[in-house]
This record gives sequence, structure tokens and C-alpha cells, in this order.
Amino acid sequence: MNSLVKWALILFVLVSIILNIVLIGIHSSTAPKCSARRVHPLRDKHDERSVVFADLTREEYLQVQQFMLKQKDLDISTNQFTKPSGNFLFLIDLSLPKKADALDFLDRNGAKPVREATVVVFHGAKGYIKEYVVWPLPNPTKYRDVTQERYKTDLPINARTVTIGEYVLIFSFLEEQVFSTLKKLMKESFDVDASKQLNAFEQMPRGVRSGDRKTWLSFFRDLSGMYIQPVGFEVLLNHEDVNASNWRVERLIYNGKYFDSVEDLKQKYETGPLKKIVYKDSADYGSLKPKLKPQQIGPQQLNLEGKRYSISNNHVLYLDWSFAFGLSSQTGARVFDVHFKGERIIYELSVQEAMSVYGSATPGMMMTKFLDSSLGIGRFAHELSRGVDCPYNATYVDTYRYIDVPGPVRFRNSICVFEHNLGQPLRRHYAEYLHNSYGGMANSALVMRTITAIENYDYMWDFIFYQSGSVEAKVHATGYIATSYLVDGSLKHGHQVAENVLGNIHTHFMNFKVDLDVLGQKNFFQTKDMKFVNTPLPWMPDRYVMVPQLVENQLKTEKEATLRYGTKTPRYLHITSNQTNRWGHQRSYRLQVFSSTGDHLPESQAEERSMSWARYKVAITKHKDLEQTSSSLYSLNNMWTPAVDFSKYIEDDENIENEDLVAWVTTGFLHIPHSEDIPNTVTVGNGGGVILRPHNYFDEDPSIHSADGVYISPGTEYSCKNNRMACLAQETCSPVLDPFTYHGFEGVMKFED
Repeated sequence: MNSLVKWALILFVLVSIILNIVLIGIHSSTAPKCSARRVHPLRDKHDERSVVFADLTREEYLQVQQFMLKQKDLDISTNQFTKPSGNFLFLIDLSLPKKADALDFLDRNGAKPVREATVVVFHGAKGYIKEYVVWPLPNPTKYRDVTQERYKTDLPINARTVTIGEYVLIFSFLEEQVFSTLKKLMKESFDVDASKQLNAFEQMPRGVRSGDRKTWLSFFRDLSGMYIQPVGFEVLLNHEDVNASNWRVERLIYNGKYFDSVEDLKQKYETGPLKKIVYKDSADYGSLKPKLKPQQIGPQQLNLEGKRYSISNNHVLYLDWSFAFGLSSQTGARVFDVHFKGERIIYELSVQEAMSVYGSATPGMMMTKFLDSSLGIGRFAHELSRGVDCPYNATYVDTYRYIDVPGPVRFRNSICVFEHNLGQPLRRHYAEYLHNSYGGMANSALVMRTITAIENYDYMWDFIFYQSGSVEAKVHATGYIATSYLVDGSLKHGHQVAENVLGNIHTHFMNFKVDLDVLGQKNFFQTKDMKFVNTPLPWMPDRYVMVPQLVENQLKTEKEATLRYGTKTPRYLHITSNQTNRWGHQRSYRLQVFSSTGDHLPESQAEERSMSWARYKVAITKHKDLEQTSSSLYSLNNMWTPAVDFSKYIEDDENIENEDLVAWVTTGFLHIPHSEDIPNTVTVGNGGGVILRPHNYFDEDPSIHSADGVYISPGTEYSCKNNRMACLAQETCSPVLDPFTYHGFEGVMKFED
């Protein structure tokens, strides 16, 4: 018995030892949780004065709405289903302060600018549109009509954006006047019945002259990715009258043939020699549902020592950078008061417009010229999906908007901010000859991003802040291509991408406003380039060699400083100050544009005036508060007499030497759709942008002062003194991740109660 107890005790001790070894191994192999708190202090303090650029709050939207409703003489409705004949409060947005007032407040402790809102009302009962400014916020007490002040013209009611209320009437009209009459055709050609429907996609602009509101509606299968599933049926609807009872169908096209009326099509379909479309069930090739089950997760970036940036209200701090940000319902993302190392570099950097011109053999796409700010670029900035639209551990910011809604709508996680290692060094050199060393620096930058899903296209807008003192404004396009039904002549306008489906050729032009303030508001516009000069060799005067030489010019007026697409333009474009760096060169910032745009619409076309900004790769104008945007909310629906014609900003040809200058930058790409655009266009290669780069602004590259720099010399290969990477394996920790959430279907357009 004693022997048995003895062996039991020995066995127990052995098991205990083994168990402890296993537990110690498990514990030692599990990295500690990374600190969510910032390890290193911020280099600056948040500036509460950034609120002068902050978007309106939910409370401010409601206060403005209620104030306008109290103005009984305006007789305004906020009902989302208000008919075109009513007076509808369509938009409330921040009215930006005058630049001089904002700078006086920011730089000289001047009075805080009065906070104001812009209100757009569609006065259908009176036949015009009005813009009002409401102030002061919060708790407004005053308003005034600023339509003439801003646009120097009246705004006709047919220049309005189509509202939810008007869409409801359009859908009802189509059901009652078109589909119900063509039941046999709808069933046999498109399998439409009481339980199935077609979806409409509209051509813009709505007509061919001012006052028109005649829209070609193209129809598509009611499937995901409807934009790539056309059925070969289009209707021209005249809805000029604000009274829907006076609307009418003017033309139809079915399988490439035109008809004068619904009855004409019905009669020829049932009795005439008409080539019919016969419905054939086909796969839903537009679905984005993965065809493979998700397996191993892709690489993720982690903040091992907490985030190196901070957001307070609408103000961001990141290493040597600080800026304010916002999101306009109309124009989209924007940043203000951008400082680097304590100096203001940019007063405003903002998205202005996104435009596309389509080619087709069928009327819907043949007429289409999209100007997205007339729909609302920022309006369609919905929730960003964590880990896909932005890195998983990004900071996500909610926004509120009021556009074509009965009250302010919260859009969760619609802006993201993150620091990102771009995967290549910002700079590096390996020295092998004579001196052996390695020096380099990872390219970590801060990104502020929104993605706007406007109809079929999704645009990803990035503002990127580099440790070299550069800022990049960039856009990438994805989403669905717009398509048309394949008919005779279609292949002149694109490629076939599915059965009876043409991917239509189209352009993409995007416009940015770049208000650089280089060491103040008194700046110049200069260009630099090169030329080869035949030069004699000093030691062999009879021999010549072609030597590159610097060519510099300073442009004096606005017309001189319009650099058109399609012409040879200098490759270096600079906003300069009259101050010099240590080496005697003018301190400046360079505009470096990346673009592969197609041809711009010829200026002989009446619609071109509404998009005249796209003539220019870069145009420089003298800053004016009333020249706030390059386009307008009304450009799309009144292209022929636009409220804003950008070319008029240049007509007065003002002096631009020693003045406050604004650069209007246009970028983009030509898109000839191809089979790989099915189901979705990818972002790779589809985009453009502009980089604002210091050029003789500093005495040396400012990133040399970054703590991210690495230096290795013989004998220091494993030292952490100048190389934090050498100690990374000893410092690793496991991430602390927020739970995945998604609320992106809140705030979507709804056409019924």
C-alpha cells in the first residue's frame, strides 16, 4: 500500500510539472494586449476655433428648419412627398464664413464669424428657386434672399433637382400610363407582371434647351447591379409642368425602334411586323456576393503604441499636421486651415464636381452628361464598411445631412481617418561604395476618406497628409458601369460586356478647389520646365552638346494662368511667396496633377457652359468669396443657362501677382468599359488627383526630422538606437479591436412612407 501511495505521489508531481510547463508555454506565447492609449504625446493642442468650418449639428438643422417654417409668407413644406407644385424646403447646409473674417478670427483674435446656414427652397407654386441665408446659429432670428447676390440671375423652377416627391409621381405615371397599357409586351418581353417590375435609370440633362424637363427613362431588370442589365425599352417623359396631370409620353424606343406614343407601340407590337424581344431568363451576373466562401483573412495594419493622431470635433492633429474637416451635402469632402509645422499651407482643399459624358446609339445614354453636385456628392456618403472601405482600426466619424428629407439624417461612420503605411519607403538609400550604411523611412501618412455612391458609380475621395509636407487630393472610381441595350451601331460607342449589353464609353472629370496660402495670402503663380540648349564644351569649344536647361516664368493675369487640356503645358506649376529659403529661392508649393482624362465636350455645345471648368487642367483665379464653387446645384438641370459658368471667373482677367490665389484643378480618366468591368469596375487605374508638394519651401526635406527614420551602419545592425524595427519582435502585442458593426442602410432614399 505504501508503495502504491508513493508511485501515485510521483505520478501526481510529474503531471503537475507537465501541466505547469504547458501553462507557462501558453502564457508566454500569448502577446499582451496592445495599449489603446497613446504612448507618445501629441505635438500640438486641438484648436477649438476650427468650429467655424464645422458642419451643422442636428440641433442646428432642426432650428433652421423650424425657423423657416415660421415664415408664413414663404408657405414652405418639409413633407418629403411634396409635389412639384408645392414649396419644398430641399436643402440646408453650412454657409461658409468670408475668408477675411475667418482669418481675422483664427490669426488675429478677431471676432468669431457669425455662423450661418444656406437654405434652398423649390417654390413650385411660384415657378422659381430661392437660396436664403439664415443666421445667427444657434437660435436663428433672421433670413435674407441671396439668390441674385450669388448667381446674378433668377433660378427657374425647372433647374431643380428631382425630389423624392417628384420620383413618386414619375413611378406612378409610368405604372398607370405605360406599363398598364403594355401588359402583353411587358410580360412577353420582360416577364413583368403584378409580382415583377422593371427599374428606371434616367438620362440627364433633361432635354436640349433651357426650360426643358424631358427625361429619357431607360429600363433595367429588377436585380442587384441593375445598371448592367438593360432590357431594350426606353420612354421619353415630358414632366415640365409642375402639375403632374399635364405630363405626357413623347416618344418610346423598343428593341432599337422608335414609336410616337404608347398606343403606337402597343398597336405595332400586337399587329405589326415588329421584331420582338423575347424574354429569356438569365443569371444575375451583377451580384457582388462572393463566389468563393471567405477563407483566410487578409493582412491588417495595427497601431502597436496607440494612434498617432487625434480628432476633436472637426479638428485633426497628426504629428506635424493639423486641419479642420467637413462634408458638404452638395460638393462632398473638404478640409480647411491646414497647418504643417505650425504654418498654414492651405486655407481650403475641397471636392467641387464630378462629371461624366456618355456615348451611345440609344437615347438614354446618348444624351447623358452627369454633373454630380446637382444630385449632391456628399449627400450619398453612406457608412464605410470596416476593414474594406477603410482599415479595420480606423477612426470613424458620423455626419448629419439635410437634403430632400423631412428632417436631419444621421449617417454613421461616413468619414474615416487613419494612419496608413503605404507599403513603400518614403525615402531610402543603401550605400555600398566607400561608405557602408543604410538609411530609410517608412511612408506612413494620414488619410481622411469618404466614399460617395452616386447612382451607379462609387467615388472614393482621399485627402492624404505625408510626413514630407505634401498633401494629396485623390479620387478613385468603382461601382457599376452604366450600360445600354445592344442595337445596330452600338459598337461604335463601347464594347459588349454581356448578352445584348453594351458598356458605354464615357469620360470622368473631377474638379478640386485648392486655396493655397503660401506664407500668407500674397502669392504668385509660376511655372517651370526644361528645354535642350545646344552648348559648346568649355574645354572643346568646337564641340557642342545638347544640355537640359531650366525655364521659369511668372504669369501675370487669370487668362495667362489657364492651362488647357489638349495643349502643351509646363510640367511644374507653383504657388509661390515672395520669401526665399536659405538658398535664395522663392518658397513655394507645387501642384502636380495626375490625370488621364478623355476629351472635353466641345465648347460649341450649349451644355458645355455648365462644365467649363473641365477645359482646364489648372486655372488660377484671384480669391473672391462669391466665387465659392466651380459648379452649382442647378447646373445639371439647366445646363444651357447655368447658374455658375466657371469661365466667367476668368473673363475679367484680373491681376494674379501678389494676390490671394485659388487653383482650380481638374483630373480624371477616360473609361472604355470592357468585360472585366462585370460585375464591378475596380479602383486600380481608375482615378486621378493632385499632389501639393513643397518646392524650395524648406531648406531640406522635413521628413529627416521624423522619428520614423531608420539608420544602420556596420556594427549597429541589431541596435534599436536609430532603428525601432530592430526591437519590434520584442515589443509585439496583440490588437484590441472594436466589434464589427454596419448601419449603412439607414438614411437611404425611400419612395414610400
